[in-house]
Amino acid sequence: MTHARIEMNPEIMGGKPVVRGTRIPVEFVLRKLGAGMTPEAILADHPRLTLDDIRAAQAFTADYLADEELVYR
Repeated sequence: MTHARIEMNPEIMGGKPVVRGTRIPVEFVLRKLGAGMTPEAILADHPRLTLDDIRAAQAFTADYLADEELVYR
């Protein structure tokens, strides 16, 4: 699946997935959500983001994890 709102470029944030057109990593968005921050609060702190960007970060991560081969220890 392609994610138009997410990009990976070795020139930006060391190649980590970021919200397209920003230097905001997908990981950052997910950590904020995981810490209990609401999407609205994230948007207030980062006005360049949109609700669709936050949803895209979540969808990208879900698809990435679905494709990963998990190793249990």
